[in-house]
Formats: sequence, C-alpha cells, structure tokens
Amino acid sequence: MRIIVTGGNSGIGKATAAALAAAGHSVVIACRTIPKGERAAAEMSGDIEVRHLDLADLSSVRAFADSVETVDVLVNNAGVLGLPLTRTADGFEAHMGTNHLGHFALTCELGDKITDRVISVSSALYVLGRIHLDDLNWQTREYSMWAAYAQSKLANMLFINELARRGVRAYASDPGMAASDITRDSTGGLHWLGEHLLGHLGQSPPNAARATLQAVTTALPSGTYLAPRFNQWGKPRVTQPRKIARDPAMARRLWELSAQLTSCDWHKHPSNQPQAPGI
Repeated sequence: MRIIVTGGNSGIGKATAAALAAAGHSVVIACRTIPKGERAAAEMSGDIEVRHLDLADLSSVRAFADSVETVDVLVNNAGVLGLPLTRTADGFEAHMGTNHLGHFALTCELGDKITDRVISVSSALYVLGRIHLDDLNWQTREYSMWAAYAQSKLANMLFINELARRGVRAYASDPGMAASDITRDSTGGLHWLGEHLLGHLGQSPPNAARATLQAVTTALPSGTYLAPRFNQWGKPRVTQPRKIARDPAMARRLWELSAQLTSCDWHKHPSNQPQAPGI
C-alpha cells in the first residue's frame, strides 16, 4: 500500500514510517523540515519518500495535496504540545491549527484520492477537552496550553467519528505515554519533563506506534479507537471512548466549522457506501 505519515521524521511518526516501510509498504514522510526527514529516511529500509508539508500553513497543505495522485492510507500523526499562545500562518491557535485543522484540511483536500482509510493519532487527554465552537482558536478566552492541547485531541476523536458516519473508513489510535520529542517546542517545566521524565517512563516509539500500525491493517469496524490496555502503557486494544468523543451533533458542528475556517470540505463520492461506526 501507499501510505502517507505526517510527522514521520521523528518520534512515534518515525517509528510508524519505519515499520510500515520495513513491512513492504510505499511510505511518504510528510514533514516541515526536509533535511530532518531525509536523515530519518536514511535510517530506514524500504520504499520511502520525503515531501514537504507544514500543517500550520494551509497553502502548504493544499500544495502537498495537489502533488499527490493517489494514496491508500493517510496517517494523521504530526502534532504539537505545550506551546505558549501561538498562531499559525492562517491565524489559528497552534494546537488546534496543527493537530486538528491542518489535518482536517489535508484529509479533505486529498478526498477521494484516499482509497482505503484515514487514521488520526489522538491522546487520552482528549477526556479533559471541551470544544468551544464560539472560540475555537482562543481569541477571547484566557489561554491554557493544556486545555488547548486537550481540545485539539478531542477534535481528532470527533473528526474520526464524523468521517466514519460519512462513509469513510477511519480509525483513532492512541500511543499512550511515549518517549518522543513532542515537547521539543514547549517551554518551562513541560520541556524539562519531556527531556527528563518521558524518556524514562514513556513507552519506546516502536511500542507507542503499535496502535497506529494495527489501525493500518485492521478489519475492525470504521470508527474504532485503539488505545493502550493500561491507558498509558501496554499493547493496544479496542477501547470505548467517553461520551464527549462520540457526540454526533458536536462532531457534525465541528466539521462544519472546520470546513468554514479552512475553506475545505469532503463530500464522499456516492459510489462509496457508508460504513457503520464501530464506536
């Protein structure tokens, strides 16, 4: 299969891309920094290509999507955590703009070029998230990096649910606590914790990638959520998301707002029959 992995140049994304390429798939590492992606690809074996994609810039998202002829699996893996209030090129709050809106736009721009499935990497912290449709990008609220991250991860969960309801085969995966570099752009205590604690307590990137890798080939119902057996550690298993992640009305409204903000939408081709969500 031909598989795109966003953020496949480091951490869990790198482990995901490496495992998929080693298994014989054709892998595209979509990342902001081409030299870093090329260094990562040089450490892997198999059919690997590196292309530029900046999820924090919708013009980059569109250019990347235009360059893709077809793809079997899209893995929406890239993400940011622990940023001070930061705006993307399009004025979105950075967690929401990168983790959700950038991936929403990418998925919709690729549209029916995706022949098999979409996978979004979420986080157990979605349970702390609340979607503020009236202030999705923190224009009026007092900013909290944790609340911003949790909101973006809840958006990932709702997006997968809505994709499944619209007839797209889609899955959510959760790596658990992982020894990755996701806190590289954070500041203060979180940056210190990322450097000194996650490396000791978190699962290794290959272990953290297991849920995503399972989602690539599973025959489980569309909409299934795969997460570590012990919440943050352990082999992935089918997990029932909390009610806030399964709210069809909120998922639909978030989709509509995301389409408005990004000027992107995806109306699944009518020849593709909807599949019942697994969650």
